[in-house]
Amino acid sequence: MGNLVGSWRSKEPSTVEECDSTWGSDSESDGPAAEDDSGISESVSPVESERATGQSRDTSPQPTDSPEPTPKMKRSFYAARDLYKYRHSYPNYRKSRQPNEYRNLRFYMNKIPLVPDGIYIEEILTKWKGDYDKLEHNHTYIQWLFPLREQGLNFYAHELTQDEIKEFQSTREAKRRFVAAYSLMLDFYGIKLLDKSGKVSRASNWQGRFQHLNESHHNYLRITRILKSLGELGFEAFKAPLVQLFLEESLCNSTLPNMQHSVLEYFVYTIRLPATRRRLLRFARQHYKPPHAFLWGPPSKKPSGSSGVGLSSGIRAPAPTPEQRRREEESTTSVCSRIKVSSHDTIMCQDLAGAGPHGCPELQSNMSGQEWDKREG
Repeated sequence: MGNLVGSWRSKEPSTVEECDSTWGSDSESDGPAAEDDSGISESVSPVESERATGQSRDTSPQPTDSPEPTPKMKRSFYAARDLYKYRHSYPNYRKSRQPNEYRNLRFYMNKIPLVPDGIYIEEILTKWKGDYDKLEHNHTYIQWLFPLREQGLNFYAHELTQDEIKEFQSTREAKRRFVAAYSLMLDFYGIKLLDKSGKVSRASNWQGRFQHLNESHHNYLRITRILKSLGELGFEAFKAPLVQLFLEESLCNSTLPNMQHSVLEYFVYTIRLPATRRRLLRFARQHYKPPHAFLWGPPSKKPSGSSGVGLSSGIRAPAPTPEQRRREEESTTSVCSRIKVSSHDTIMCQDLAGAGPHGCPELQSNMSGQEWDKREG
């Protein structure tokens, strides 16, 4: 019995709509409840794997000379599933058999260096600030500064565990250095951390750094990791101010136009509170152009009572006579008594009728243009 319980795995969502509870009826109250539970993750997510192999494609509308309207783009299922797992604390995580060494916490306590570079956290915080070339081209430190419950491509870095997270959140010295590391990366992006509540603004160096960030797409993956790590280590409230700033700069001020899709497809969905996501997405919808191409609003509702089958021409057919009704019932009974349809055949018929792709993420997905090389993830 214990093995049966231990082997049970929760059903993973198979569509973008199942992954996204932002506009669902269960989240319309704008209450304080978050989505996460006590699960843990164990491996690289599908979206990160796609980024690592460079198989992503640009899904932004492209100019065309054809008079035909541009086809409507789709959200990335892999991105939606990746962020769903994060927000729900990786429900299908299998606990590692390796002993919990708290290596992320020990690194932040300045007791061990990051591997493979052999650099201690205090050296990074005191000597790397303003060294933008080092922060840009070194690809090993980011997973140590912002650990997650996912394994990235720096296999020397260790995944967080629930026990380590609890210990980290109760250790003042580690939390102080974590905020300093966050401030270090914000400065690299041209942003200033204003206070302990997480408010941010443009830094004095914003123009040059924004120009670099707009052209340096692999940093969008780093930002996704930073946002996730903030939530894991007790700084969930820091996310919304940063995402709000990126929405303003990318949609309103046009200083980060290349970041638009990443903000909406990834950054917003790292936020666990549905009410906060809705607020940010409502703001984005007001400023997104063209408005009809906005993909992240509430799903359109079908008119009640319409099934889309058996559309009428508006002319009512005459009611059948009692004799005609009796003959139809006899005919139906005769046919049904000779035909047996298995559940498998029923599914096949649905597939032939066009229902198949709904259960196949590979046919539904359209990878976003910002799923980049996973050197930092």
